[in-house]
Amino acid sequence: MTVTRPARLTGAALAAVLALVPFVWILRDLAALGSPEDLFRHWVGDRFRLGHARSATTLLDPLLCLAAAGTALAALRSRHAAAALAATGAVTLAVRLPGLWSHGTGPLVTALAETALGAGLLLTALTGRRPPAGPDEPVPTRPRPGPAAAAGVLLAVAALVLLAREIDRATGLGLRLAVDRYTGGRSVLGPALGVPPGWLAAVLVALHLTAAVSAFAAARHTRPLGLLAGGLLLGTGLAELARLARLHLHHDGVVYVRAPELDVPALATALFCALAGAAVLALLAGRGAPDAAPAPRPAATPPPPYPRPPGW
Repeated sequence: MTVTRPARLTGAALAAVLALVPFVWILRDLAALGSPEDLFRHWVGDRFRLGHARSATTLLDPLLCLAAAGTALAALRSRHAAAALAATGAVTLAVRLPGLWSHGTGPLVTALAETALGAGLLLTALTGRRPPAGPDEPVPTRPRPGPAAAAGVLLAVAALVLLAREIDRATGLGLRLAVDRYTGGRSVLGPALGVPPGWLAAVLVALHLTAAVSAFAAARHTRPLGLLAGGLLLGTGLAELARLARLHLHHDGVVYVRAPELDVPALATALFCALAGAAVLALLAGRGAPDAAPAPRPAATPPPPYPRPPGW
């Protein structure tokens, strides 16, 4: 399916506004915290230098900002941007739903705006599609079988690893804390725009599994969906690695202090997610496989002469 020009322009405008919303909050946090270094330390969970203010954004916000900006460019450049519009809209809608029951006015307005924009991207992708005008009009290419299968394996394994890790974390908590981990109750402390960790893990697992199934089937929408899943996988893995590095080895001004215990499963999970995300991006970033040339049509049989000669 291709996308009509009005739908492409509408999707590009919605995606550009969707990228602008978290960007404004990032600028607000940058002004409040004083430096990009302090803001990045807040994003990766640094708790050693909290002297300025608590940030409102998380590392998910710049990732979503980049995804929305890339979607806007894709909608302007390609008539095959329906999958990119739908994937970005669905992920934004999923991760911003918990913000609808937020207690702050600013986060609530932001969640309402982003859920509306995400729903608008989905609606634009669905209603703006049209079949090719003719057999000569190009269609989205399928991913190459080898790289698609490898990316599917990595995404499926990443989804299973994140699911096992989340089950292990949730079962170690009481009922109230486990529910708050998914709904964002008052017992879950975090930035104003932060997504509840359990909810975010569930969204990422669903995204990675969906992208893996698409990669195994070599569907035409595999590349935008897989690139979005791979980018989020890489970003979350690098953030967790940075958090663990700051937690277990940080400079206190005099000497280096090591934490008494190292969370080896968390370190292994973060390292795998970062490497798998980078590999998925590399595997799906190339050109797709060209479609097979259509079989030549058989020559048309000439009609019989009229009147027919004797013995015809």
